[in-house]
Amino acid sequence: MKTKELLRPAPETVRRIRELNDAFRTTFCGGRVMMTSGIAALPEPTKAAIFAAIKAFADFDKGNDPHGEHDFVSIEVNGLGVLWKCDYYDRDIRFAADDSSDEKQTIRIGTIMLANEY
Repeated sequence: MKTKELLRPAPETVRRIRELNDAFRTTFCGGRVMMTSGIAALPEPTKAAIFAAIKAFADFDKGNDPHGEHDFVSIEVNGLGVLWKCDYYDRDIRFAADDSSDEKQTIRIGTIMLANEY
């Protein structure tokens, strides 16, 4: 018996997810941005630098974005390792989204955390 291959979204679906994720990440609009207590405790100028670096990040490649969705960022700001992760939920934020390429039924949650909080 052959093992089942993971179902991969069609290229146009991945492209749409990437577009929505990029729009959310670069503007922080179109979803909710959350931060961990470690990020919240940082001085305001450091938080501002982190937010700006996440919004400006564009160095996606096969190594850090294997699925092509632009849903994860790992950066260093002022000597701090910082992660940003985008997750997809239904509009009530109760369950995982059924179709993360459909912004009408999906809400994006971007979580910003210190790498050592992961």
